[in-house]
Amino acid sequence: MFNRRNSAAVSGLAAAATAIGLLSTGAASADTFIPLPGGELTRELPNGMSITVRLVGESAVINPSLGSTPLHRNTWVSGTAQVELTGGDRSSVGAKIAPGYIVGCQVDIGGGRVNGTARGTTDGENASASSTAGGRLTLGPGQTGRHMILDLEAPDDYGDEEHSRANSFRGPTGSVNWADTTLALDGCAGYAQARAFVIVKVRGAHGVSVVTLWGQPFSLG
Repeated sequence: MFNRRNSAAVSGLAAAATAIGLLSTGAASADTFIPLPGGELTRELPNGMSITVRLVGESAVINPSLGSTPLHRNTWVSGTAQVELTGGDRSSVGAKIAPGYIVGCQVDIGGGRVNGTARGTTDGENASASSTAGGRLTLGPGQTGRHMILDLEAPDDYGDEEHSRANSFRGPTGSVNWADTTLALDGCAGYAQARAFVIVKVRGAHGVSVVTLWGQPFSLG
């Protein structure tokens, strides 16, 4: 029941379209497809450049809990994070894209603050939990958790395995695409919500700039 495709890809600019409907024939066990509006954010950087961050083609598929128990929820999320740099001298500029989701159990994650941290300036580092393998979170009432989309493996300078939650790129554009990525929640007996975020760090001669774009909150059922 939970064996769906789970993938993320990094590439150039891309776009996706969404539709709405039920993905299963049985009404009692139907998967609910939720199209989401994504978003766009433009900021001026100190080095004369401008950065635009977009979240496009965003959607979620809500799966009924196994055994019809409210303590377990299973969702598959899809979307594309796009970054475009314009103006200024981009020859020595590098950037990283780190998309993810904040999940809350009986917490309003659509307001101005998320777990005590100002919305729009955090990647969820103050969240009370992070997802384990398979994108699974265990949260109680009043808790929030973070699920990062990427887990890129590469050897470090000493040959040891190193993990990165961000895709690095040089040049004017970069993107990360994910399709049917698992976002599972255990232990939350009350209402639960999730919302996407895209953090972009731009490193240049004038230092490091961080821009965070938030998607629209959606119910996990």
